[in-house]
Amino acid sequence: MSGTFRERVGRLGRFDALVLTSALWFLGKFVRYAFPPLFERLAGIYAVSTADLGTAYSGLLLVYALLQFPSGLLADRLSSVVVLGGGAALAALGALALAVDAPLWVLIGAMLVVGAGTGALKPVGVRLLSRVYPARTGRALGVFDTFGTFGGVLAPAAVVVFAGTAGVVGAGWRTTFLAAALVGLALTAAFVVRVPARLSAVDAGRTGDDPTVPLREYAALFREWRFSVFVLVTILFSFAHNAVVAFLPLYLTREAGLASTTANALYSGLFVVSLVQLVTGEVSDRTGALPVLALTLALATAGLGGVVLLTGEGALALGAAVVCLGLGAHGYRPVRGAYLMAVIPDSVAGGSLGAVRTLLMVAGAASPALVGYLSETAGFQPAFWLLAAAFAAATALTGLLWAVE
Repeated sequence: MSGTFRERVGRLGRFDALVLTSALWFLGKFVRYAFPPLFERLAGIYAVSTADLGTAYSGLLLVYALLQFPSGLLADRLSSVVVLGGGAALAALGALALAVDAPLWVLIGAMLVVGAGTGALKPVGVRLLSRVYPARTGRALGVFDTFGTFGGVLAPAAVVVFAGTAGVVGAGWRTTFLAAALVGLALTAAFVVRVPARLSAVDAGRTGDDPTVPLREYAALFREWRFSVFVLVTILFSFAHNAVVAFLPLYLTREAGLASTTANALYSGLFVVSLVQLVTGEVSDRTGALPVLALTLALATAGLGGVVLLTGEGALALGAAVVCLGLGAHGYRPVRGAYLMAVIPDSVAGGSLGAVRTLLMVAGAASPALVGYLSETAGFQPAFWLLAAAFAAATALTGLLWAVE
């Protein structure tokens, strides 16, 4: 029995890198998404407008976006463990600074530090997991992305819970950041101790004999048409998805005439189905990434098109369309990462993924502003048809890549 028990523990121990890396991504998204639910409270505490807080949060997201490529580049030249562990520790320290009463400049500085720290987690985490689990990259990234999704889902609930209790230090809501910081530092320590054993000596230290890969090698990837076409696919997806996430509740109330509670319930369904990431990641390992990418993008296109076409048909029909949209959009994410890790050379994997993520995040950041403008000038339905067209174009381009693969 003892031998069998040790064998089981050993088998489970193979997943320590997956669990620890995913847990750090969970905490990274948890801390980032803990800020918006606090805007009204923070506006009262610091006597600032919500526009000021929105600007500070935009600064967090901008720093997060700009750190994608540099963190990936450092991972290529130094070590995934060092860069990811350093980013996680920095984010935890930013959260820790918010655990006690402090002036406004500390709040803004901490938000920027959190943005910088979490900027390393996604590109370097994907790179690391693709190397630890090369035969099951899709499955690993499905788990990784699911952890991250639920970090964003649970953050608002945690803020509400802690805000209604007596704070350990300072106001009650500060306990949210204190708990996140302490757990984050503990997880970072465990990550730095455990994960290097799962990597080769090269990956645990540096990626090759020459740690200074020329920048032109990153640019050379974009001269390969298949890679550039797929980058365009990711940009189109991010453009459409971010605007949908930003405006779907408003669309359901203004255009579809649903009650606010019903619209919010349907909006929650968009995220509840994120568990599909575990399935699509696993399937992509067995069948290849491009077929799964084409299917998930087609589902997202059909779902968003259904939302527009079924406007006025009632909550049940719209709910089915939203679920279809959520299955496609969430199912696409881990497979995208697996495909990129398969086509990008190992020597430039971190920086290249960081560059791609910077491009798609810029497109994703611009889309809500454009859709907001179109909703005021042309109406929500034309704006959502534009987003559906972006999904459809991404689907068609993925089909082309699949056909010529």
